[in-house]
Amino acid sequence: MDPYKKFEEYDIEITDDVRSNYKTIIEGVGEDVTREGLVKTPERAAKAMLYLTQGYQQDPFEILKGAMFKESYDDMVIIKDIELYSLCEHHMLPFFGKAHIAYIPNGHIVGLSKIPRVVDVFARRLQVQERLTHDILECLNNTLKPKGVAVVIEASHMCMMMRGVQKQNSVTTTSGFRGQFEKQETRNEFLKLISSKLS
Repeated sequence: MDPYKKFEEYDIEITDDVRSNYKTIIEGVGEDVTREGLVKTPERAAKAMLYLTQGYQQDPFEILKGAMFKESYDDMVIIKDIELYSLCEHHMLPFFGKAHIAYIPNGHIVGLSKIPRVVDVFARRLQVQERLTHDILECLNNTLKPKGVAVVIEASHMCMMMRGVQKQNSVTTTSGFRGQFEKQETRNEFLKLISSKLS
C-alpha cells in the first residue's frame, strides 16, 4: 500500500458500481439522467466520492515512519492553520476548517509536510470531527512517541448549515492532549500560540 499515493487512477469496477448508484439516486429524486447537464454526473460524482474517501487506501503511520529523523530538539513544534475537508458520516455532507497540531520531540522529529498529510488521510474518510481529532492525535502519539501531542480542530459543518438547524455561523471546536500537553502550563502556551498572529 502506498502511504500517500494520490487517487488519480480509479478502479473501473468500483467506479462503475458507484456511478450506477449515483444514477439511481438522481432518478430517485425525480431528475432525468439523460438530460444533457446530468449525463456525465453519475461518473463525475463517483470519481469525486472515491477521491474524497481515498484515505481508506492510505497508511498514515507509514507516512510518519518514512520521514522520522533523530534530533535532539525538545521544544514545542507547532503547525497551525492546516486546512482540512472531510465528509460527515451521518449525512455525507462536507465539513471543513483548520487543524492546529503540536508535538514535543523525544529524540525524533518528523518532516513538517507529513503532519498535514496525516490530517488529509484521516479527513478523507467518512468521519465525525471528534473521531478525526482522536485519530490524528493517536497516530502522532503512537508513531512519534513524543513527550507530548496536542490537536485542536475548528470546523464548520454543512449538515448544520444547509439542513436541520441551519446555523451558518456556528463553528465546532474539538481538542485532544497527550503527555506534557496535559499540564496546564504547556497546554496554555500552545493555545496562546495558535491564537496569535506572529507575522
